[in-house]
Amino acid sequence: MSPALSKHSAMWVFLILAIAVGIAALFFPRTPQPQSYHHFADQRSWFGVPNFGDVASNILFLVSGLWVLVFLCRESSQKRFIDPRERWPYLFISLGLFLTAFGSAYYHLAPDNARLVWDRLPMTIVFMPLVAAQIQERVSVKLGLWLLPVLIVIGIASVLQWRWSELHGSGDLRFYAAVQLYALLALLAALLLPARYDRSSDLFVVVGLYVLAKICEAADRQIFALGNLVSGHTLKHLAAGAAGLWILRMLQKRQPVNDY
Repeated sequence: MSPALSKHSAMWVFLILAIAVGIAALFFPRTPQPQSYHHFADQRSWFGVPNFGDVASNILFLVSGLWVLVFLCRESSQKRFIDPRERWPYLFISLGLFLTAFGSAYYHLAPDNARLVWDRLPMTIVFMPLVAAQIQERVSVKLGLWLLPVLIVIGIASVLQWRWSELHGSGDLRFYAAVQLYALLALLAALLLPARYDRSSDLFVVVGLYVLAKICEAADRQIFALGNLVSGHTLKHLAAGAAGLWILRMLQKRQPVNDY
């Protein structure tokens, strides 16, 4: 398969995935946000901070976001990018991680739907730019940069649409869930496509940590019941924050592929 054909095929992979996920979402019933979601297992207060474990565990988002930003601002980081413009999606990822630390902490201080918006909004500024990064590294830098604001707007819109639907008595999580699913599938699809850089296998770890985070979230009470030491939701934050650090590790160690 020629490089041109590979890039052309890669573009269609991301497009077909988006269409398939969008159509599939329409076949699911409208699903509101369950109010039970806000009742987390570990509600202990430490140092006067309610829900301390779920609040404090957001520190890893803050650390990873700042660390990625510091790396990208260093002159030495330019050697890790063939085109300096390729740093833009990762700058948004660092911003998203940073804002997630505060948005999630704010939500967990007093969990409800209104605060959940500020938890979910910055997360879309992490995984949608990550998709744009894979497009620019596997299809076209120009296309990836053009899609970067488009994908971010779609991610933010999915949260705002969910919130609007809840306020109007017809809660609908389908759009937001579809955006998350598409981001996950797009990362997995990217692993099958030729890239401008090595260390594509690091995406396996990032996806694996994301999946682990979702498992911990679903098993919040079961994990906490094992010894009342730490809850599944706290571990979710740590796993997702570790994914941010692994993205940084990938950027620090990768090299351009000569025959791309």
